[in-house]
Amino acid sequence: MPDQDRIDGAAKNMGGEIKEAAGKLTGDEKLKAEGRADQVSGKIQNAVGGLKDTLREDRRN
Repeated sequence: MPDQDRIDGAAKNMGGEIKEAAGKLTGDEKLKAEGRADQVSGKIQNAVGGLKDTLREDRRN
């Protein structure tokens, strides 16, 4: 089972993509920037979860 950080990070990344797209459609620069920030945050959280998964697998072997 993947680490919860990977799941949450992926969800945050997707939410950021949607928020950025909504900002582009409406011309709302603040919403676009928030969407980009959410995407970066989600990608980092996903990477941390991936690292945790890797460390957990190494301990099992």
